[in-house]
Amino acid sequence: MGLIIGAVLMAYTAVAAFAGFLGNIEAGALDIAILIVGVVLAIRRLKADRGNSLAYLAGFGTGIITALVASVMLGGFFWLLGGISKKVVEEIEARDLFGADLGILIGGLGIILLGTMTGVVTSLIAMQYFKGGEADNGGDRDL
Repeated sequence: MGLIIGAVLMAYTAVAAFAGFLGNIEAGALDIAILIVGVVLAIRRLKADRGNSLAYLAGFGTGIITALVASVMLGGFFWLLGGISKKVVEEIEARDLFGADLGILIGGLGIILLGTMTGVVTSLIAMQYFKGGEADNGGDRDL
């Protein structure tokens, strides 16, 4: 699933870059929304494949790995895009507190970090939902 989500993110980013709206904040927000939907779908697919029974850490790990793979693919695509067209990267280039331009390498690493951490939080939230369908006989309660 991470490969599919990564391909979708790369396609969307390419369209946004060459259409000229990659510098808008909404373009980045849609990247994050695509990633969130992909992580939730990966966990849902794993639960369906396992007969509606899913261990918490298995689902949590699936979401994290899905986001990591997709984010690494998008970060690598950003580096490739920066090598092909400097104009596209200049639209979204950030500046640090001291005024120095942050390079393509740091931008790609930021994409990987942001995507992976988004996957961690999304997986944590999604697993609260997906673990709810299982029967609880109260055996783990301390009274």
